[in-house]
Amino acid sequence: MELLVASAIGVMTAVGIYLILRQRTFPVIVGLAMLSYAVNVFIFASGRIKIGFPPILNKYAETSYTDPLTQALVLTAIVISFGMTAVIVMMALGSFLETGDDRIDMTDKTDGEDA
Repeated sequence: MELLVASAIGVMTAVGIYLILRQRTFPVIVGLAMLSYAVNVFIFASGRIKIGFPPILNKYAETSYTDPLTQALVLTAIVISFGMTAVIVMMALGSFLETGDDRIDMTDKTDGEDA
């Protein structure tokens, strides 16, 4: 199971980095989302989640518990990444409406030559 989760994290990270390096805004947004999903799964897996156990200690039962800190961190990261994605989508939409294209242009146009 750990191999499957580690492979999924590695694939999501690789796909996210590949998409971030693209020259269009939509793949960059999807790549950032994929990278944030990979980080969330990594944090969630690092907490050693136990199926069927409560997230808090019970003084009447001798059962173990799952760590609630990683669950809280992932929930917070999901909310932050959703807000970040919404802001980036609005910036990309404004750029598309202003220029008519979603291409990320990294060339310097101050030298007087038209690209």
